[in-house]
Amino acid sequence: HQVRDLIQAEVAPYVDEMRVDALGNLICRVGSGGRRIMVAAHMDEIGVMVTYVEKTTGYLRFAAIGGLLNQTLVGGRVRFEDGTIGVIGAPEIMTNRGSAPDVDACYIDVSTGEGNGSGAIQPGMAGAFWRTLDQRGSRLIAKSMDDRIGCVVAIETLRRLNRQTQNELYFVFTVQEEVGIRGARTAAYGIKPDIAVALDVTLTGDLIQNNRMDVRLGGGAAIKLHDNGLVVPPQIRDWMIARAEADGIPYQRELLIGGT
Repeated sequence: HQVRDLIQAEVAPYVDEMRVDALGNLICRVGSGGRRIMVAAHMDEIGVMVTYVEKTTGYLRFAAIGGLLNQTLVGGRVRFEDGTIGVIGAPEIMTNRGSAPDVDACYIDVSTGEGNGSGAIQPGMAGAFWRTLDQRGSRLIAKSMDDRIGCVVAIETLRRLNRQTQNELYFVFTVQEEVGIRGARTAAYGIKPDIAVALDVTLTGDLIQNNRMDVRLGGGAAIKLHDNGLVVPPQIRDWMIARAEADGIPYQRELLIGGT
């Protein structure tokens, strides 16, 4: 909801109608008549949820919200909604340097030096990873680019359209993608679009010893062809490629090995 508030302020001047559905999706309509088109990008990010507070230490045990990368957990910072910053630790980390600890072994330390600091944090509270956004040339270095960058693309599209369309466009900023693509599915049933386009990130094949994938950073928009949950019809593939070529938009063909 905090990210949703930020997006609402950004898009308000460029939409004809804006509402939040029962699940929490932000649905923005532009224009009426013509084809009904839905463009979706998800607001949510991978995070953690507190499951238990250790009585003596105040350490917070937690569960994953979405697909955590265990290799990056230890030493990572987590921010809770009340502003509390915690650091993730794990036992015997110095003697087990060669392996990533299981989530069940990790804990979040919110101690203040004056008591254990966990008083305000209760089971059920969610936390987001906490890092800065930095820029190096044309590269952005940040957490949760999945899928805040898709939200940026949708916002910029609304800005450039400036309400000029012959169709009925629905820009949907969705919830709960990381735990099962729930928000987009709910929104699509409500909107019933003729065409729907999902904006999200993908993997890359231009790293040393990386997946053999014909996608590289900076190579243009990646047009989905296939992944574990979707085989894109040739008509859709050809339509998107023709549109990109006609407008001189750099593009790549994306065949994703994991995820959907």
